[in-house]
Amino acid sequence: MKSEAKARPAPRVRGRRLGAFVFLSPGLTYLVVLLLVPLGLVLSYTVFQRGRFGGVVYEFTTENFTRLIDPLYLGVVGNSLRIAALTTLIALLIGYPTAYLIAQLPSRWKTLALVAVVLPFWTNFIIRVYAWIMLLSGPGLVNSALGKLGLGPYELLYHEGTIVTGLLYSYLPLMVLPLYSAIERLDPQLREASANLGASAFTTFRKVTLPLSVPGVMTGCLFVFVPSFGNFVIPEMLGGSKTIMVGNLIRDQFLKARDWPFGSTLALALIAVLVVLLIVQAWAARRA
Repeated sequence: MKSEAKARPAPRVRGRRLGAFVFLSPGLTYLVVLLLVPLGLVLSYTVFQRGRFGGVVYEFTTENFTRLIDPLYLGVVGNSLRIAALTTLIALLIGYPTAYLIAQLPSRWKTLALVAVVLPFWTNFIIRVYAWIMLLSGPGLVNSALGKLGLGPYELLYHEGTIVTGLLYSYLPLMVLPLYSAIERLDPQLREASANLGASAFTTFRKVTLPLSVPGVMTGCLFVFVPSFGNFVIPEMLGGSKTIMVGNLIRDQFLKARDWPFGSTLALALIAVLVVLLIVQAWAARRA
């Protein structure tokens, strides 16, 4: 009898398990329905063929993976990687000094500065992109201001630099916030000890502040690179048809070419690249 009583879980333990299941079920349902099921469909479509008039024909093929190494598609992926990397680098060069200065502000000003950083997120994403079109178009505010100075007008839209500008404006807060969090958590006594030992302000920053904030740097770079790499709205609206990124290519395969199997293969390749980046970021954070 005693052994049977010990084998059965206590009512309190069963209640905790039931409570944990009840609280976790909404999140698990969300992940299964909106993440795992669509991902499973995308994965399954990669080994099927495109129908004559679009859609999916459930006949096994590996042609979709062979098409991935076509120079045309590899060029689009390489171009997307370059633009996303350039956007991430510029965001880091702007975001780190910004986050560092915010961390040095008095407490009453930090909240105001952080609100100013995230303020663009309070406006719809499409509206913000249209605002850049209004600013950079031929008769826009920028060309009007340059005209008063005797310069221009210039063709500011539909260039790669315009795409980088739009991506940078959209995702710069995602760089600033992790950096601020990492710098704010640093023990000020470490910097004081460095100064007391005779190190200059630059040496203290280079040998104390910067190495300890590397996890924030890696997180911020990941937060900017990932959405920049897969974005298709900004390249479409600010880049026109001159610059095609991998997000535009995937969108066109589904909506224009109606080649769902190859579109799924491209999407799976994009996910694989992002997973590799996540693994690298986690490894670098542990090393840091």
